[in-house]
Amino acid sequence: MTSSPPGSSRDRSPASTDSPRRRSSLQGNSRRGDSIFLGASAGSGILLLVIMAAIAGFLIYRSGIAISKDQTNFFTTFEWSPDQLKPSFGIAVLVFGTVVSAAIAMVIAVPVAIGIALFISHYAPRRIAQPFAYLVDLLAAVPSIVYGLWGALFLVPHMAGLNSWLDEYLGWTYIFKLSHHGAPARSLFTVGILLAIMVLPIITAVSREVFRQVPRMHEEAALALGATRWEMVRTAVLPFGRPGVISASMLGLGRALGETIAVATVLSASNVLSLHILDAGGGTFAQNIALKFGEAGSVGKDALMASGLVLFVITLLVNGAARIIIARRKEYSGANA
Repeated sequence: MTSSPPGSSRDRSPASTDSPRRRSSLQGNSRRGDSIFLGASAGSGILLLVIMAAIAGFLIYRSGIAISKDQTNFFTTFEWSPDQLKPSFGIAVLVFGTVVSAAIAMVIAVPVAIGIALFISHYAPRRIAQPFAYLVDLLAAVPSIVYGLWGALFLVPHMAGLNSWLDEYLGWTYIFKLSHHGAPARSLFTVGILLAIMVLPIITAVSREVFRQVPRMHEEAALALGATRWEMVRTAVLPFGRPGVISASMLGLGRALGETIAVATVLSASNVLSLHILDAGGGTFAQNIALKFGEAGSVGKDALMASGLVLFVITLLVNGAARIIIARRKEYSGANA
């Protein structure tokens, strides 16, 4: 049996058979693909900035027209009458209602969402965790109008008992003082509860995925040192997932600030600013725009644009604050371990 001479084609590896021209062609295609991907990525980022700048520029232009015609102070006026002979409108009631309803929603939703996420990711058996996670994710797909109808037809009539209890035991705080007993509970407190239900699946889904990314060795190390399940969660899981929970909360807060139809369906809109959050009345930016835009005149539409600009700025400030918090706490998350 004869052996092939050294250097024959039988002894050559596939890599050695590639000609310099072919290698050069492959490298050129790879570089061309990298260039295309880099250009597409940079172009997408620039396009996003251009769109944001265009939206901001349009809102600022229309807002300037409206504020120049306002006969009162735009930031402190309670009234909203931009289409009168002497336009007078302000955002005091809208700022208060938007911030209060969103704050109530976050106070209720964030602890519950974290608890559900921990239950699904670290406590529930797999046969229970998967259907439960699917059910929570399904809540995020429910349209806003469905939540609004449910809130108006079911939640509002059943809030009377809770409102009476809060008035009886927490009325001394002034905030939970009920001025009109027996009145329909179309208040900012009811809106806050409804918004909490709406943002709950968003915060839960993101937090659950973050908790699942905790390094297994961190959890096992805590348990090996004698920690209980809760101590392991408190010392290993929660510190690692804190930035993710903050991001999830900001996503939920963004929806709470901008929710429109559900709030418009439930809230009894008025131009009265009251610290009694159980009393009917109040308003939010999104709800005011949804209700007033169809019947607004030229000045009225510009005034609504001005209120939209304020909501736009509030959203940017909230997201900017969230990014600062995440950047400061990143070193404590355990992600670099």
